[in-house]
Amino acid sequence: MGSYLLGLDAGNTVTKAVLFDTAGNQVASHACPGTSQHPEPGHVERSLPDLWQQASEAIRICIERSGVDPSQILGVGCSGHGNGLYLLDKQNLPLLGIQSLDSRAVETVDEFAADGRDDLIYDICLQKPWPSQTATLLAWLKRHAPDIYAQTGTAFLCKDYLRFCLTGTIGSDYSDMSGCGLLRLPSLEYDQELLTHYGLEDCPNLLPPLSQSTDIIGKVTPEAAEQTGLQAGTPMVAGLFDIVASALGAGTTQPGQASIVAGTWSINQVVVEQPVSDPSIFMAAAISPDRFVEAEASATSATNLAWMVREFLTDNDMQADESTVLAHCNELVAGVELVPGLPIFHPFIYGSGSNGSARAGFYGIGGWHTRAHMIHAIYEGVVFGHLQHIAKLRNAGVDFNSATLSGGASRSPIWPQMFADILDVEVTVSECTETGAKGAAIAAGVGLSLFADLTAGTAAMSQGDHSYYPDPLKQQIYWQRFEIFEKLCASMTAIWEKLAE
Repeated sequence: MGSYLLGLDAGNTVTKAVLFDTAGNQVASHACPGTSQHPEPGHVERSLPDLWQQASEAIRICIERSGVDPSQILGVGCSGHGNGLYLLDKQNLPLLGIQSLDSRAVETVDEFAADGRDDLIYDICLQKPWPSQTATLLAWLKRHAPDIYAQTGTAFLCKDYLRFCLTGTIGSDYSDMSGCGLLRLPSLEYDQELLTHYGLEDCPNLLPPLSQSTDIIGKVTPEAAEQTGLQAGTPMVAGLFDIVASALGAGTTQPGQASIVAGTWSINQVVVEQPVSDPSIFMAAAISPDRFVEAEASATSATNLAWMVREFLTDNDMQADESTVLAHCNELVAGVELVPGLPIFHPFIYGSGSNGSARAGFYGIGGWHTRAHMIHAIYEGVVFGHLQHIAKLRNAGVDFNSATLSGGASRSPIWPQMFADILDVEVTVSECTETGAKGAAIAAGVGLSLFADLTAGTAAMSQGDHSYYPDPLKQQIYWQRFEIFEKLCASMTAIWEKLAE
């Protein structure tokens, strides 16, 4: 007999259930891919019933694989992608799910900037409006889809919807709601003035009650238990914004430590005791009332390789499953000699952090370049995208001496060394690949008083696996190439804007 904690991690593309023992050892896992819908250009949505089906299937199969009696699962925590917008109607039925890859609200952001409201908003929540932000999307719906807005009973986040499906309780936590620009910082409270600046002065009743991530907010219902295989009555905590969960799962809790997540999103965050007021930084989010992360992020990371694999390297091309193709990509990149004349790639298939109209592109391709060179350009371009964010943090005085790397890129034998070289910092890869789920499980352990706090839970359940150190010889070439990467960004800006028209 043992004791276990279940972490559920709902990203934009995959929902995972991972079972851990209380020492942090991964016992079993299962992942269910999701499907995005694109009803119009720039719109990225998902079916809420499908999301619940994927989550419940992931939990059920994870438990079956573990061989663990559900009564031994002490509690459940959930992390989910931040921002986007998930709506229940006034009868608490699923209404709409918008993912954080959506860019429909670009013009709304431009309007906020044109009349100066973006500065007023920043002064309160320390985050300027951006297209996939929850508050901005809600403002867009109010103007452009008033029928949906009128039906809305609750507006919350991805993990909040799954928590509702599991427990029947409606709510959110401080990490998620601070990360989506809906709370006054650092006091962590809803603010009528902030909502008025968004044009949402009438929506306080749509926003859910708030809890600490580690608060037990409900128990698994009999209906959810039947669908998932969990025991009815299993406690569940409020959960976390996935970037915060990934930081915890990778072992990052102390001020001055950095957590880099290279998955669908490029997440670059540093733990601080108080949020920094600097409009150049993308967002601040709460870990706890006395601990925050300063984050620079955009949908510009390993999702670019996933796109390449999906569209060009599977099915009729290589006739292999995705994991085999990714292993082949690593082999190809390992065989490329780093020289100045390699192709350069902009990782902006979903826009860049500073320009929602930016798009991906390969530059400097010659007839002598091969598939390996193109894939190397994607690997490198993704890290260059992270470096753009890291530079903003460093310029704002948010510096760090070491970083943990998690997300899909951390599983590559090639990418972590590239991160160390380009970011000029020691990079440690966690022994656990499912850091988001582990962070959620740690929160559950704290809620159940297995650990005194998140720092103690992280110390008990998260360990580093391997460290990578910068290679000075490669750094010089990478930095020369990054200078070209940046100049290409500047040169392409007007063209991107024209294409967006």
